[in-house]
Amino acid sequence: MPVPDAVLDRLEPSIDRALEELVSLARIPGVSAAGFDATEVERSAEAVAELLERIGMRGVEILRVPDAHPYVIGSWLGAGPGAPTALVYAHHDVQPPGRPDHWKTPAFEPTLREDGRLYGRGVVDDKAGLMLHAASLRAWMEGAGGPPLNVKVLVEGEEEIGSGHLAEFLRAHRERLDADVLVLSDTANLETGLPSLTVSLRGIVVADVTVRAIDHPIHSGMWGGPVPDAATALTRLLGRLVDDAGVIAIPDFHDDVPEPTPAEREQLAALPFDERSFRADAGLPAAAPFVGEADRSVYERLWTRPSLAVTALESVPLAESSNQLAAEAKARVALRLPPGQDAKRAAERLVAYLQEAPPLGTRVEVALHGAVPGWRTEPVGPAFDAARRALAAGFGREPVAIGCGGTIPFVGPFAEVLGGVPALLLGLEDPPCNAHGENESLHVGDFRKAARASVHLWSELADALAK
Repeated sequence: MPVPDAVLDRLEPSIDRALEELVSLARIPGVSAAGFDATEVERSAEAVAELLERIGMRGVEILRVPDAHPYVIGSWLGAGPGAPTALVYAHHDVQPPGRPDHWKTPAFEPTLREDGRLYGRGVVDDKAGLMLHAASLRAWMEGAGGPPLNVKVLVEGEEEIGSGHLAEFLRAHRERLDADVLVLSDTANLETGLPSLTVSLRGIVVADVTVRAIDHPIHSGMWGGPVPDAATALTRLLGRLVDDAGVIAIPDFHDDVPEPTPAEREQLAALPFDERSFRADAGLPAAAPFVGEADRSVYERLWTRPSLAVTALESVPLAESSNQLAAEAKARVALRLPPGQDAKRAAERLVAYLQEAPPLGTRVEVALHGAVPGWRTEPVGPAFDAARRALAAGFGREPVAIGCGGTIPFVGPFAEVLGGVPALLLGLEDPPCNAHGENESLHVGDFRKAARASVHLWSELADALAK
């Protein structure tokens, strides 16, 4: 069914209001990470609950599981028991702000700049993912009394720290979340203005490695030479994890990495790629080579191959250095794994390699923090066709199917808990948005397009999934 004119008449005012509400919501510093004020995450949940009630959701509740930040749920079931049901997922928690002096405007004072982007922590990841659907649902409520299908909304409060309690939450509230399709707006578009369906996610393995050399720091001049330094040993240990090109050098690590099919390679090759823009968005100098496997395209390296990064490194801060041999040094190592690679095996290989032949006679300990496999779906069927039509209507361009180098651990288990329903990952981030970094931003024009796509999505899904 086409979207009624009365709904379209209400859409643009609803988008304007949603942007105002996004600014208010993004002022709340709801950082879920340890060491930050948990009451702000509570305040964020309360604001989300109030928002859902304002747009017409019923049965809005703030729900909790032990030791977790709060979830918010709501639903509109006015389409009736015979109508299909969509479950919208978003999260209201945000990353820590990072380095204050690197923000051009304060992290929690959302600011619209002349470049047409709204800057602030959480404005795109993932509060905009909630607000774009809030805009479209409000337009349906005001213009037609409600959307043509049932809609449930789940807004999580701990996605940025790994969704550690989501499985428990899903088990506890399984019946309330029952749906025919899952809609997530926590992924990215390939380019600004280019609507994208994410069909694969890389998995992740995280491990902390500790190197101990001596039982206390000692003078590097009096003892340096015969006595090892923990920081030096750690750098030697980390350096052997990758080769000179940055490719993972752990023996046999790549043995179970699936090769893209010829058809998949053709699809990747057909996607637009602007090397200059890619470098600019990444902050990579023009003269610097890309790292990784030279015989693989950039998209292959991002989506279909594993990568390794040292995401934390500590021994003695520069400001506190005093010509000592370090007693202890630590690092966090993160692997990104393509769909199909065995996450458990990858974790075992990483741990074994880190513990093999400790450098300079040191002691090495490794603590594993999880191993999440990648995810992939075939974007075929009525729900995906509906999403493509909606995205084309909203953005004025045909969408593309892409992978994502990041990890959303719960997508696979979430869809399975719901009985294997299709999962539509419709993103709003774009390459310049700098999600998780300083000066995170939202392209306001793309927000408007995404909200227009969302208003069509409910109509398209209602027709496509009619029982």
